[in-house]
Amino acid sequence: MSFDSLGLSEPLLRAVNELGYTIPTPIQLQAIPAVLNGGDLLAGAQTGTGKTAGFTLPILQRLSEAPAPLAGAKRPVRALILTPTRELAAQVEESVRGYGKYLKLKSTVMFGGVGINPQIDALRRGVDIVVATPGRLLDHMQQRTIDLSKLEILVLDEADRMLDMGFIHDIKRVLAKLPPKRQNLLFSATFSEEIKTLADSLLDRPALIEVARRNSTVEAIAQKIHPVDRDKKRELLTHLIQKNNWFQVLVFTRTKHGANRLAEQLTKDGISALAIHGNKSQSARTRALAEFKDNTLQVLVATDIAARGIDIDQLPHVVNFDLPNVPEDYVHRIGRTGRAGATGEALSLVCVDEHQLLKDIERLIKRPIPQEVIAGFEPDLTQKPEPILRRGQGGGGARQGQGAPRQGQGAPRQGAPKQSNGGGRPSAKPAGNGNGNGNGGGGNGGNGGGGYGSRSPKPVAAKTGANGAAPRKPEGSRPAGAALLGGKPRSEGGGGAGRRDTPRTGQRGR
Repeated sequence: MSFDSLGLSEPLLRAVNELGYTIPTPIQLQAIPAVLNGGDLLAGAQTGTGKTAGFTLPILQRLSEAPAPLAGAKRPVRALILTPTRELAAQVEESVRGYGKYLKLKSTVMFGGVGINPQIDALRRGVDIVVATPGRLLDHMQQRTIDLSKLEILVLDEADRMLDMGFIHDIKRVLAKLPPKRQNLLFSATFSEEIKTLADSLLDRPALIEVARRNSTVEAIAQKIHPVDRDKKRELLTHLIQKNNWFQVLVFTRTKHGANRLAEQLTKDGISALAIHGNKSQSARTRALAEFKDNTLQVLVATDIAARGIDIDQLPHVVNFDLPNVPEDYVHRIGRTGRAGATGEALSLVCVDEHQLLKDIERLIKRPIPQEVIAGFEPDLTQKPEPILRRGQGGGGARQGQGAPRQGQGAPRQGAPKQSNGGGRPSAKPAGNGNGNGNGGGGNGGNGGGGYGSRSPKPVAAKTGANGAAPRKPEGSRPAGAALLGGKPRSEGGGGAGRRDTPRTGQRGR
């Protein structure tokens, strides 16, 4: 079946053909007609299956069929697409422009970390489609620079990741301001009780599309485990890259500091590498992605959240330098390769400390992952496991929970040295106990491990803030399994002008 049979208009078909797409993917075959029908939709699709086109093409078609605005009249925002990260927002809006190049529709993208004034100017000129992160959208709503009263279509893309990052409260605030009569589309790579609850409250008799088994991995991805000692991971990674002459290698680490350290060490080994995470400026993140996509950068080292939105045709290699604390993140990580029917390879360097994490991943995907020991890097079978939150990640970087302290968060006051828990508040007990607390720099949630979302014991005598109020309680809920080894490192939104792209958790600049 071709795109011609899906009821799309000639301008859209022309754009699709020019982009080199001829045969729709399974999610596109089902989602495009469903969205064109005008009803709500709940779609379960793994990353890399072509789901972006599955909702952008029919949205463009529906909006283009409406009467054009009168000459001189401002275009109202009629479609809103919410994404969890800046990179994904930029990617989706690029797809909107690419597919809609022959339509008289306008779109814009809005996220934090960059100036808000150009976004305000675009809104004043009038746009039909807005792609945004929740934090920056709320900035505009609070400043009344965006009018959503004419909204017709709402899309929550990668809804599981948005909930995992703690955006549920921001999403509810957005929903409260939208017109009640609209079409709602929810896309998620994994399903959880939180997703089901959100779908029940948001969707009205939705069509249900599930193109693959829940929480499964793409069959085209060859998965493999390389057992190795924790302090030999970086040497093994360098060995694999140089021996096999790999290019375009996406490497995942657990922390921002670990990403920085690993990129620096790979560079010293003669491998061009850059790190991308929430503490990097938006220009640095954009430059690193551009170099990686055009194959001038050999290795991109990323944290989970920062890697969302990386969409590279035929990306050959994904490496888990550290296994994720939450099994669902494994599905998201390796989904960066094997996209849209292409093949790919996903390798994981697993030390003795991560054996339980591996078991949880295999339980989730319902299959064992083949293991291969590399000669010269045989693991020491007498080595004892150590708590992940208490040790450095071999060549990967810092001790978990010891990110760079920020003023007022995780940094002890002068003359009054105190240990800090994951939220940067004084604690009656030492932090870093493996229950979600960072040790020293816990104010940085991405590195602190025990920052936002962890449910560690509260301090016995928590201090009040400057205004006498108690410190704000972190929002959101911890995903299932996050307590396994101290909680999941949270969002990587980064700092920026105005409201952050991360939830308000008392941990700035994540």
